[in-house]
Amino acid sequence: MALRLRTEMPEIKGITEWVNGEVTNSDLAGQPVLVHFWSISCHMCKESLPELNRMREELPQLKLVGIHMPRSEKDTDVDAVKETIVKYELKHPQGIDNQHNVVDAFENEYVPAFYLFDKNGLLRHRSAGEKALSMLKKPLERVLGELE
Repeated sequence: MALRLRTEMPEIKGITEWVNGEVTNSDLAGQPVLVHFWSISCHMCKESLPELNRMREELPQLKLVGIHMPRSEKDTDVDAVKETIVKYELKHPQGIDNQHNVVDAFENEYVPAFYLFDKNGLLRHRSAGEKALSMLKKPLERVLGELE
């Protein structure tokens, strides 16, 4: 069952290793947050990473958190994940979730997947797959508009 809209953000805990700084739910409180799930074995995920970098630069009021979700034993290679983070210039916090603790808390089954939370920590949008980023545009505008 997918995480329901207007649900509070699940705890981000149980991460195998953090890259670019660790975050907790209390660190993210009071601001809009986009949690994106990705995997090094996912071609679509890698295609979306430059767009996420652009969002990070152009929307400083939006906090981005990446969660690497392994889809196979090979994907659990922490060094390979770190190399991909460097290669794609992901400068926002990246949680490597080799035990699927955060994946399970978010009830996430797909990569790429995007979960948008408003400043109150409530889920306002979720999308996954090829069109996921384009589906995020309008909900993101609404959530950021609520900050004004």
